Amino acid sequence: MSVWHQIYVPVGRSVLWSALVASLPVVVLLGLVGFTRIKAHIAALLGLLVAIGVAVTIYQMPVDLATMAALHGALYGLLPIGWIVLNAIFLFDLTVASGDFQLVKRSITLLASDRRIQVLLIAFSFGAFIEGAAGFGTPVAISAAMLIGIGFRPLEAAGLSLLGNTAPVAFGALGTPLIALAAVTDLPLGHLSAAAGRILPLFSLLVPFWLVWVMAGVRGALEVWPACLVAGGSFALVQFLVSNYHGPWLVDVAGAIASIAALILLLRFWKPAHVWRFEWELEDQGGEDTVTDSSLAVLRAWMPWAWMTLFVFVWGTPQFKQWIQGGAKESSSVLASISKFEIPIWRLHEAVIRVPPVVSKPMAEPAIFKVEWMAATGTGLLLAALVSGLCLGFGPRRLFQIYCGTLFRVRLSLLTIAAMLALGFVTKAAGLDATMGLAFASTGGLFPFFSAMLGWLGVALTGSDTSSNVLFGGLQRITAEQLGLNPILTAAANTTGGVMGKMIDAQSLVVASVATGHQGEEGQILRYVFWHSVGLAALVGCVVFAYARILPSGWMPSP
Repeated sequence: MSVWHQIYVPVGRSVLWSALVASLPVVVLLGLVGFTRIKAHIAALLGLLVAIGVAVTIYQMPVDLATMAALHGALYGLLPIGWIVLNAIFLFDLTVASGDFQLVKRSITLLASDRRIQVLLIAFSFGAFIEGAAGFGTPVAISAAMLIGIGFRPLEAAGLSLLGNTAPVAFGALGTPLIALAAVTDLPLGHLSAAAGRILPLFSLLVPFWLVWVMAGVRGALEVWPACLVAGGSFALVQFLVSNYHGPWLVDVAGAIASIAALILLLRFWKPAHVWRFEWELEDQGGEDTVTDSSLAVLRAWMPWAWMTLFVFVWGTPQFKQWIQGGAKESSSVLASISKFEIPIWRLHEAVIRVPPVVSKPMAEPAIFKVEWMAATGTGLLLAALVSGLCLGFGPRRLFQIYCGTLFRVRLSLLTIAAMLALGFVTKAAGLDATMGLAFASTGGLFPFFSAMLGWLGVALTGSDTSSNVLFGGLQRITAEQLGLNPILTAAANTTGGVMGKMIDAQSLVVASVATGHQGEEGQILRYVFWHSVGLAALVGCVVFAYARILPSGWMPSP
């Protein structure tokens, strides 16, 4: 089998000009989504065509390799990402069809009728719990659906859910991004966890204030500063302690539980001076909040979300994943034979060679589509939805009808996700991402700042902090060692800067649009969050720069 070596500076031996050319697919995609009325799935397909065109004509990538890379990305977009979205929305549709979501809405309103408190509870604290247990778009889908269910408009629900799903991302899915980062950099996992845990708590404290400021303005945020401080401060404290003294696995889960409990406890002794609502909401809520529901009815209404939490958490544990896939790798059990399949992508597998300086030595890139359907988070969500549906009184036929309705509703969004992931995989296989990474790495003394921006770029391109760490983790270490910097810090900067790119990546935008029934309006959501994403990423860069150039070296673990 013939192989192809990546080229990182294909334009005039200039990293800058090459990086500008490499950015064309992303510029086309985000430009079409953000500034035109072209539907997201059309924009994604056009961006994909540009990516293939640049890869083949400028980077001299063989056409068959580029095509198979696109196929690999599309498959990954459908499973596991699309599978999560589909089943999360199915569960939500069941609660709407049964009428029980109205009870959920009223129970949340009784706990906190102020919209600012509601967004802290759902978009920040509860979203962090789902991120810690599952990740991969699940928290945005669930949080956005819940917010719109309790009365938020689709745009606000989508944008605020994306903003809230930032600080927890580096420790999401039981520490998966940091585990991947340790694997590709050969740096100690405990040190990487501690480093991320010394950068992100500042933002865990900041994000609740930022959320409320975006929604209600500076005055509105100051009026509920105790709630913002308690929600963010409790999460930040636990995030620091668990990441530094235990490891990355339970950081978000423990922090989210602490944040929810602390916020509920605060509300027993403190309330905002007045109830804040959106300007467009009616002053009189029609008496809905005065309806008294029985405790049994409220428990029944919350039951699907309890099942979801249980299934998502169990599906996220490494022990369960190993068991449901048949145990150890060498196992030949029935579960092992039916629960997962590994399909090498024809012609692409190990045919693309990454070369220095992106990696320390030439290495073949694997291209294997892993079908782990039983261990996939989306399968856990599907089972939670089916159990919930039966408990809510739906029969198999009605469940099937609702599922078909959900599938029809999200069909174009699934196509969009597939096309966007195809674009990302072509970008990675052709080396376009590495060219942009090298442009950041050439910034010399400012590299500590741009190391965080490189992580932000990686997540914006791939839609995953884990993928960004795999993509740029090695480059971060190599560049740091060349510049005499602490590689633990720059590697941690990749994952912590990356969390701020999560709100603008194409995958998250589509997930948010589907969850809020806002399909085709991804451009509005992008414009809502874009500058917040850039601003927060720049702040991470400033913190990393301070750790590297201003603060004593002992403040950050060393290799």
